[in-house]
Amino acid sequence: MENESKSRKGKDKNEPDYFNRKDEGSQKPKFQFYWIYILMAGVFLVLQLMNTGSSTRRITWNDFQTRMLVNDDVDKLVGFKRDELYVIEVYIKQDRVKLERYKDLQKSSPTSADADYYFTESSPEVLETRLKEAQQGKPSTLNVEWETRHNWLSDVITWLLPLVFIAALWIFLFRRMGASSGGGGGQIFNIGKSRATLFDKNTKVSITFNDVAGLEEAKTEVVEVVDFLKNPKKYTALGGKIPKGVLLVGPPGTGKTLLAKAVAGEAQVPFFTLSGSDFVEMFVGVGASRVRDLFKQAREKAPCIIFIDEIDAVGRSRGKNQIMGGNDERESTLNQLLVEMDGFSTEIGIIIMAATNRPDVLDSALLRPGRFDRMITVDRPDLAGREQIFNVHLKPIKLASGVSALKLAEQTPGFAGAEIANVCNEAALIAARKNKSEVDMQDFNDAVDRVIGGLEKKNKIISPQEKQIVAYHEAGHAVTGWFLASTDPLVKVSIVPRGVAALGYAQYLPKEQYLYTTEQMIDNMCVTMGGRVAEEIIFGRISTGAQNDLERITRMAYGMVTLYGMNEVVGNVSFNDPNGEYQFQKPYSEETARLIDHEVRKLILEVHGKTKTLLESKRDALEAIARELLTREVIHTDDIIRLLGERPAMVHPPLLNDISPSEAAENPESSSEDNTDQVA
Repeated sequence: MENESKSRKGKDKNEPDYFNRKDEGSQKPKFQFYWIYILMAGVFLVLQLMNTGSSTRRITWNDFQTRMLVNDDVDKLVGFKRDELYVIEVYIKQDRVKLERYKDLQKSSPTSADADYYFTESSPEVLETRLKEAQQGKPSTLNVEWETRHNWLSDVITWLLPLVFIAALWIFLFRRMGASSGGGGGQIFNIGKSRATLFDKNTKVSITFNDVAGLEEAKTEVVEVVDFLKNPKKYTALGGKIPKGVLLVGPPGTGKTLLAKAVAGEAQVPFFTLSGSDFVEMFVGVGASRVRDLFKQAREKAPCIIFIDEIDAVGRSRGKNQIMGGNDERESTLNQLLVEMDGFSTEIGIIIMAATNRPDVLDSALLRPGRFDRMITVDRPDLAGREQIFNVHLKPIKLASGVSALKLAEQTPGFAGAEIANVCNEAALIAARKNKSEVDMQDFNDAVDRVIGGLEKKNKIISPQEKQIVAYHEAGHAVTGWFLASTDPLVKVSIVPRGVAALGYAQYLPKEQYLYTTEQMIDNMCVTMGGRVAEEIIFGRISTGAQNDLERITRMAYGMVTLYGMNEVVGNVSFNDPNGEYQFQKPYSEETARLIDHEVRKLILEVHGKTKTLLESKRDALEAIARELLTREVIHTDDIIRLLGERPAMVHPPLLNDISPSEAAENPESSSEDNTDQVA
């Protein structure tokens, strides 16, 4: 994996070094148009309230009858219907307004056009009846003048306000949808625009190849890509063509994305970066439109680099798992990407870089020469690479005198760069938790245990019987691995609970090895079986603690029989299916399936018998290791040497007969003329 230097000029040394982006917090907030709609709705409501709020006072029927009607103070009555009630407006005679009983009118000074009071009734009939009863015996009677009134502002608000609200909500949702789809300030009509982030002279990338460690071979390949952009005539003068595409392939955490960042920092050309999922959208045709827009921008900025991270999100093989009669938007996007990659001229200086950890699912048309011309494997680092990565990540950490990057690299075989960075960070956190001023080797050992086995469960309560079972189980692994010379060296045995369900573990130091013989595979299976067999020998019964061990044994046994051709009965056949060609059927008959199952069981029984014979002969060693574990909980290689003695020397069985050049000349049949087979 590539790693970044964390002590650049102008930066905090503890701050992660990513792309130099502009400070988003310094930008002024954009004005949101939906506030205009909210303001309009508020104005309408205020006007409505102002319209309904007049100086006319509300009274009751009794007040109207006893204070006004009896004293003959009423000039006229005007009625109209409002909603479900009938409003009766009362106009007082002008010469009576100055009386003491109407002092409330004198304070408000209503105009002559406004009514002085009003009251409500449920129906005109009830009102007429009440008026007749109240005016019996009087020479002159009052009648209600009925009118038909319309509150135009209220009517307008009634039907206009919901429309305004719906329109504002519709526009707001479309703006939010457009913003999530990127491009053009979040407008819905720009949903088909590319979502790529551009890094140019205004937003330079500060990462260079000096910040990349542990991947010298991949770095050499990528350096040439930068040279293509800086000195294209150097290659075209000899008749060569600049490659169009570079595909970075490797496990997660090995540094594919960081390599692309280093390319952007070294090339000093416009750099477009986006993820494969940025092309995928629920709307039909959006993905293809974004591809076209991306390459249109790239042509305008050429020479430049386009980097597509996790390209398997859009570049999967076509025609698989497709719904009948449906139109797969992802396939349309991939088709447009294929056309664009093979359509533009090689002289304009556009290079496409992509990264994936699943090259097996990519479409074959995407991988052919002319599109992705180069496939660069970014694999897990070896011992020297891990040491370089540790040296990079150890720079910002305050180290004690005994910390060695080489020793840490030896203790972390198979670790990717991201895992090494996690180990260094965990070690610093552990040291800080213990209030140390420096990070020592013990902190790094604890960090490695944390990454491998999980968090230590100090508060997990285990009964003495379970602890004894775990101790003998782990002792079985340790003793079996110690006396089988072709297995990996033992580093540590622990019965401290870690992770979700791990009650103990034995840590080994795997070798930098790519090929395994049948004997080594069987010995590794015996080591894995050691825990279950130890329980059988000591307690006469078994527990559920060997579940993970049995899963690994079964997987290795089926691999030997069906993948590696290591079974004499089944033969030299391999039923591996990396491309998923046999999705709904097996590549062998039912008779062969029964034969495979029989040979797997037979192989596991042989492993069980070999392990049991070994542990029965080494029962004293098993007892010694278990007692030590029950006492100390964690033991290391030095403790095992003290208890069991030195480990037997590893024996490498000869794979081929040594043939001298003179013998090869005398027996040409013994040497193969064609040695082009690749070893996977």
